[in-house]
Amino acid sequence: MTNFHNGDFGAYKVRRLQKDERVKSFNCGDADLNDFILNQSDLYRKALLAVTYIFEHKESKKVIGYFSLANDRVSLTDFNDKTEFNRFRRTRFVNEKRIRSYPAVKICRLGVDEDFHGNGIGSILLDFIKSYFLVDNKTGCRFITVDAYSAALSFYENNDFQYLRKEESDNITRLLYYDINDMVG
Repeated sequence: MTNFHNGDFGAYKVRRLQKDERVKSFNCGDADLNDFILNQSDLYRKALLAVTYIFEHKESKKVIGYFSLANDRVSLTDFNDKTEFNRFRRTRFVNEKRIRSYPAVKICRLGVDEDFHGNGIGSILLDFIKSYFLVDNKTGCRFITVDAYSAALSFYENNDFQYLRKEESDNITRLLYYDINDMVG
């Protein structure tokens, strides 16, 4: 994993989109992800629902990828039953830390420009997010969650995300998590 928690990647950088800043051109091959970064990210920021970050080339300012984050939690309601939730938290927490929900950050959207698919940019962005919340533990966040489309499941699995529930039926997405504490050990 890289140590670029400050967002500097040589010729590239990760930075937060500023107020009223709009991305003018982006195509990751997914109409919904494109529409979000081109038209909706500022609306989500204004409504305090999500914050969007871009991965851009420093000189040309070309947006190579982006991700959007929001607060989340891992709680009993994410599991099929209380037994499954208790099994999950028993493996992750000592007895004193068994509470009803645990703080998380959700990756709402993540896209990489089509011209850069297959170059590891998505994994670089996930590594940045992981280290961003580990370094100085900015929000008391323990988990990173994502509702991943079925086409992206192997990508998240390859980046050490795990399924929150063993089975989900007839869902377009699957809920996965990454335990930031796994980076500490």
